[in-house]
Amino acid sequence: MALAALGTWVPPRAVGNKDLPAHLETSDEWISQRTGIRSRRIADSGTPASELGIEAAREALTASGTDPGDIGLVICASVSPDQLMPATAARIAAAVGAGNAGAYDVLAGCTGFIYALGAAASSVAAGLAERVLVVGAEVISSILDWEDRSTCVLFGDGAGAAIVAPAEGRGRLLGFDLGNDGTGADLLEVPAGGSRLPASAQTVQQRLHFLRMNGREVYRFATRVVPESAERILAEAGRSVAEVDLFVPHQANQRIIDVAAKKLGIPEDRVLSSLAEYGNTSCASIPISLAHALEQDRLHDGDLVLLTGFGAGLSWGSCLLEWGA
Repeated sequence: MALAALGTWVPPRAVGNKDLPAHLETSDEWISQRTGIRSRRIADSGTPASELGIEAAREALTASGTDPGDIGLVICASVSPDQLMPATAARIAAAVGAGNAGAYDVLAGCTGFIYALGAAASSVAAGLAERVLVVGAEVISSILDWEDRSTCVLFGDGAGAAIVAPAEGRGRLLGFDLGNDGTGADLLEVPAGGSRLPASAQTVQQRLHFLRMNGREVYRFATRVVPESAERILAEAGRSVAEVDLFVPHQANQRIIDVAAKKLGIPEDRVLSSLAEYGNTSCASIPISLAHALEQDRLHDGDLVLLTGFGAGLSWGSCLLEWGA
């Protein structure tokens, strides 16, 4: 199985650190030094995640020369889906012309795109679909508490998509490592809006429909599981860290990326970071970063690429791929 093509789309409006609301009482220096983020893209109010996902999906379909009617399955990963139901993937499938494809969403926090890739590869291998459209789409600005400086400065909106097919493509999928520790579920969550805590006047008043995060504990979790997951997938594939040509981690915080790379022994020039320009785009983070690498001519035939994510759940996941023409 391989990635036949990539597609991305980000909102045109860039919001720099200096453009953030004054009531947050923060600064460009404070944010950039602690996170590595200098700007992020923010969608217009009322824009659904599917709208971004549709644009990214269309780009991937065009880049691969794939007829939408040949897509057998659409999987969308998002923490900011259009609705609880129907699946955002269903709206994307209809909009791009994959009307007969199966469609479902994956909810695995910021690790969602890796989970979705794994599900796509499994579906192709099992013969359930010959071509799968995988989308990571986020309008995460819609679930941020813009009164909470500890979270709202970190995130941005965007979408990335990939076509997974059985033939050789731009990136041959070599394997996956997926995991989750539910004992940390409360450390990164949107508390209300589901059956656990249904929407009510009280949940709205208490601002429980916005993302909440224990940043210190998530940092500890991420800096532990990212290297562990990466080492497992490399060992399973019979490869070594020294062979990794490009490390593309989930773009959450530059400090996490730096610590993880150091623990793995991956030099800085082999680590991809798009944080400064886009911030944390959650499920869109890894495909946007891969596209960023392509634009910078950092992906070459034969390169071994390591993708690793982490997020709510608390979840983690890694994917190893070999880049090719």
